[in-house]
Amino acid sequence: MDIRCLPLLAAALCLNSCIIDTATGPVRHDSRSIERDAAERVRVELNMGAGNLIIGGGARKLLNADFTYNVASWQPEVRYSSTGTHGDLTIRQPESHAQFGHTRYEWDLALNNDVPMDLSLHFGAGEARLDLGSLSLRSVEVHMGVGKVDMDLRGNPKHNYDVTIRGGIGEATVRLPAGVGVYAEGSGGIGEIQTQGLRREGGHWVNDAYEDSKVRIHLDIHGGIGSIHLIAD
Repeated sequence: MDIRCLPLLAAALCLNSCIIDTATGPVRHDSRSIERDAAERVRVELNMGAGNLIIGGGARKLLNADFTYNVASWQPEVRYSSTGTHGDLTIRQPESHAQFGHTRYEWDLALNNDVPMDLSLHFGAGEARLDLGSLSLRSVEVHMGVGKVDMDLRGNPKHNYDVTIRGGIGEATVRLPAGVGVYAEGSGGIGEIQTQGLRREGGHWVNDAYEDSKVRIHLDIHGGIGSIHLIAD
């Protein structure tokens, strides 16, 4: 076995061994919303230990969120603060988040398209679908553990932004707009990085629009034992 996989395997074993006796109950549905204020940019920090996550745009408010869960103590914590020009939105799953048996835990989040955002996601296990192409992104940072992440950045961004992905024992697919310059660098760890619509130049990849585009997306990607797919279309 390649020695590079040992830390990730240890993390996976820890996740599987830390079984918490959680009593499931009736399925609960909670809705939360955060009004848009005068903040000129917002940092969004999401921390989900285990579950299913959907993120999209289209909210008239800063946030419209629907939560579904059947363990009462897993009610998501939603906090927002603002200094006037800068806002901080945090959504987190409580610490006792091991997911086993018939537990159910789902977040469905809609964010505002017009407010410039720095999005940071720490996602432990499960599946995440991130439809971010309509958002006004300043940066995206994803740390994934055991699971699957599908990120769709296709859209018409007005400004450059950076995307950082740190993969674990799972699979990530990133869809990129073909009409915007894309520069991607990184390594797939023990897995691999597969590309479509990008060409390799030395230690990085670019798309056909990279040289002439006024707006560029820069990706810094490092996988673990899983694989990462980059698709520009």
